[in-house]
This record gives sequence, structure tokens and C-alpha cells, in this order.
Amino acid sequence: MVQMWEEIWEQPAVLESCITLNSGVIGEVVKAIKAREIDLIYIAARGTSDHAAVYGKYIFEYTLGIPVALAAPSIVTMYSQDLKLKNCLVIGISQSGKAADVIEVINTGKRSGAVTVAITNDPASPLARAGQFHLDCHAGLEKSVAATKTFSAEMMALAQLAAAWSGDPAMAGELASVPQKLLPLRDEAEVIAAKAERYRFMDECFVLARGINYAISLEAALKIQETSYVRAKAFATSDFQHGPIAMVESAIPILIFAPQGPSQADMREIIAKLTQSQVELIIVSNSPDLLAMGQSAFTIPDTGNDVISPFFNMMVAQMFACKLSLVKGYDPDKPRRLSKVTITR
Repeated sequence: MVQMWEEIWEQPAVLESCITLNSGVIGEVVKAIKAREIDLIYIAARGTSDHAAVYGKYIFEYTLGIPVALAAPSIVTMYSQDLKLKNCLVIGISQSGKAADVIEVINTGKRSGAVTVAITNDPASPLARAGQFHLDCHAGLEKSVAATKTFSAEMMALAQLAAAWSGDPAMAGELASVPQKLLPLRDEAEVIAAKAERYRFMDECFVLARGINYAISLEAALKIQETSYVRAKAFATSDFQHGPIAMVESAIPILIFAPQGPSQADMREIIAKLTQSQVELIIVSNSPDLLAMGQSAFTIPDTGNDVISPFFNMMVAQMFACKLSLVKGYDPDKPRRLSKVTITR
């Protein structure tokens, strides 16, 4: 049994639990925030959790208009600098809750008088205990080294907080629909498994997205790197055209997330440009005309909401990474030189 594949398909149930069981704590967090003059959100995380933080940055700024900074934890741990975070919401994210540098950022926030929130998959972990509030991923034990269900649960916790803080019932309703909308992606699993064979000998690729889905391009690249040892590099299309596009050549496939919504116009532009260069395109979209432009194409459920489409794109990316690892003859559950918990300072 491939544990990574099993855990990918636990995500609908995990997200249901995350939505239901975190609602009370999120209400308490919002009360604490509204009692203060919060003018900055500061998020600390590493690895996959850092990509959830990127998603969080976009959705908080998009829904609330409050600027979000992604922490450089070494400022605290390596350079011993206390940060002035009094009017901040400080969020620390770690699936294990053992990331020492993230814990130190939370502690710095507490010393400054900030509101602090920990997001982990272990309520007994040091990070969970360090935060003033704790949002639990409710994902159960994640056995595969490659994080899947904890990543989606971290994203959901951040999205729920943004929806509750902004007082947007429509956003909350859309989030509540995500678990059920993930289920039809089972129909895409066979397509992904069949297409993965085409990339057996791929040793490098680019992964592109724009806006809120940029977080998914980062996470997709990481999953491909750690399970298949492919040199995958993620870019926002806006940055890709400022230099890296010069590296494009026919031997390097490009995975593109192009969902309906505000970011799609930019994705159409880059797809048209790359098609003229006769580059191998792997397109993930819910627009049939764009799907037809890829040598490989994976369909996601319909939505024009960039807060929601990352959950669909995330699942496709995880399935593709898992199947690619298997066709290359690797074990996606046990990437070489990696362990489930990485502690950095």
C-alpha cells in the first residue's frame, strides 16, 4: 500500500473535521483580534507549511486588506533580535508542532504582546502549547514523509480564520463545500496515473501559477522534488517572464495551473506564448479550451473562486507527484535523506 496515496484520499474527511472542530476556537481568535488594533499579520513556517503560509498571505490580504509578512525566523534564532510585534497577529504553522524556529517566533510575539495562533496536527506539541490559541489540523497520524492532508488542513484553517474575521458568509459557505467537491477528482486519478508514465524520464520541470494559486505551484514543485528527485522549480507567471522564461526549451516540461477566475487571463497569455515555443505543457484547469492546449491535461471542478481552486489544484498536484514517483521506481512514502520531522533553528 502506498501511504501517500491513501492519505491524499483522506483529505475530504480531514477537511470536514477541520471545518467543524475548529469553528469554536476561530470564533475566540476573532474576538481577541477585534479587541485589538491589528495592523499586520506575521506568519512563520517551514517547508510545506511555508507554502500554506503563502496561501494565507494571499487570502488575508485579499479578504481583509491587512498586510501579511512571512517571517524570517533566523532573525530571532540566529541573530537574536526581538521583533516589535505588539499590534500583530502572529501565526506559527508546523504539522508536527516541533519546529523550533517557528516556536521562537511565536514566543517573540508573546513577549511583544501580540495575539498568537499556532496551527499544528498535534495539540500536545510545543508549538501548540506556545500559542495563545491553537487550530488543530485534525488530520490524524500522517505516516508518509511527504505531507498531503496536513497541508490542505493548514490551508483550510487559515481560510476559515480569514472568512470569520472578514465576516463573509459566502466565503464560509464556499469553504464548507470543498470536501464534497474534492470527491469527483477520483475520476481524474486514472488519467493522472496514465499520463505520469509519459514523464518517467523527466529530470527537470517548471511549475507555474499566478495569484493565490502561486502557493500551489510552490507546493507542487516541492512534492515533485522530494518524491521523484526531479529538479522542479516554481514561479509566478509574472516573475517567470522577467528572466526565467529564457531557460525554456522543448526538453523541459511545464506544469501550469490555470483555473477559471481572476488569474486565468495571465495564464492564457503564458500558455499561448509557450505553445508557440512548442514546449511540453501539463495543464490543470477547468476551462476546456485551455485543457485542449496541453500535451497532458487534468480537469478540476468548476469554480471561479481563487480562494477555493487551490484545494482542487493541490490534490491534482499531489496525485501527479505520487504517481510520477512510482513510475520512476521510487517509494513516495520514504524519500531519501528525509524524515517526517525536520527541526531547524
